[in-house]
Amino acid sequence: MKKIAVHTLGCKVNQYDTEAMLECFERAGWEAVPFDSGEADLYLVNTCTVTGTGDQKSLRLIRHLGREFPKAHIIVAGCLAQRDAARVTLPGVRLVIGTQRRSEVVPLYEAALAQNGPLIAVGPLKGAAFERLFVSRHEGKTRAVMKIQEGCDRWCSYCIIPSVRGPVRSMPLEAVKAEAARLGEAGYCELVLTGIHLASYGRESGERLADAIRAAHDASGVRRVRLGSLEPVVVTDEFCRAIKAMPRLCPQFHLALQSGCDSVLSRMKRRYTTAEFREAAAKLRACLPGCALTTDVLTGFPGETDAEAEETLAFVESIGFARIHVFPYSRRAGTLADRMGAQVPQAVKRDRAAKLIALGNKLAASYAKEMIGAVREVLFEEENEGYTPEYVRVRVDGAGEPGSIRRVLIGRTEDELAFGRVLQDERSE
Repeated sequence: MKKIAVHTLGCKVNQYDTEAMLECFERAGWEAVPFDSGEADLYLVNTCTVTGTGDQKSLRLIRHLGREFPKAHIIVAGCLAQRDAARVTLPGVRLVIGTQRRSEVVPLYEAALAQNGPLIAVGPLKGAAFERLFVSRHEGKTRAVMKIQEGCDRWCSYCIIPSVRGPVRSMPLEAVKAEAARLGEAGYCELVLTGIHLASYGRESGERLADAIRAAHDASGVRRVRLGSLEPVVVTDEFCRAIKAMPRLCPQFHLALQSGCDSVLSRMKRRYTTAEFREAAAKLRACLPGCALTTDVLTGFPGETDAEAEETLAFVESIGFARIHVFPYSRRAGTLADRMGAQVPQAVKRDRAAKLIALGNKLAASYAKEMIGAVREVLFEEENEGYTPEYVRVRVDGAGEPGSIRRVLIGRTEDELAFGRVLQDERSE
């Protein structure tokens, strides 16, 4: 039996796509082996190009595989492959497929073998339909990722993703219902709805994101639904009324901020102001008191002054996020920001990122501390560790069966980690 190993760089959407391609090979009779086992006949690398670091990691890994395993074949997929197929066609690479045709990965690989040379199966994304992929395995029977949306047309000035992921397209609502039901019946009690720009779900068909959430929420066997990244524009009064009526929706919302300064947001071509962001945060907290708001912040954007960076720090602290992810700005050729003047030096970016990370750690610890004395339903991923609906990590002295949800009394915290004990006389069914 031939053996395949896979590796993913980048986001949860990429992880989903990788798993789907792996399962295509397994259905064709291949055996999956660990990536570092050295036993694979074929390596599949799903690349990332959202930052320069993503490019470098992807290329470094492909070169390493070509050198270390010269008899093995390599398939390169993902965003960097879509953006620059020639650049990733390195020694050992037999197939390059980008961000479409992933469901065809096995026959395309067989075609590459038949022609005895690298096959570039990367095509234009204009007019692309939503590609249905099938994933049966997820994170240890605890949660399953459902990719319900693909593509983006926001064209933020720093972002390359619209050009490598293509136009907005969505999984049809009936398919969302069917997939959620399949996963619920398979025993996955938490579904994570994700996409490249989740807030755009259904826009091309007239369907609404709230409808997709409801479809997953109502599926038999599903105990929790969690959302991927959103933008303030989606947080309307109608949206809040809809989610308030869904008790199994996790009260954790990732609202992508990027900057807490209006002048920087304008240069980024983000489609909201800090006032609108603050209003969206307030609406979610009024709708679901105590909910966790998490975010992304991009620091060192071209032209960002010390004063603008301080403005972002102050705004982030005023919102009181439960967690923030910090990314120094990375130049991407082909974007508007790449052509802007006043590029910020790397040392300044690192300093600003360090300040934001320190603030994020403080805010995360503060949010976790608010749970002391409360009882939370914890989804266990390991025997003694799991996550609350707000995605606070909890460790317990006793044992909770992985995949189970148990009621836990929070007794103390250390930084952003909470500690508690399982209430033995109570189960969350």
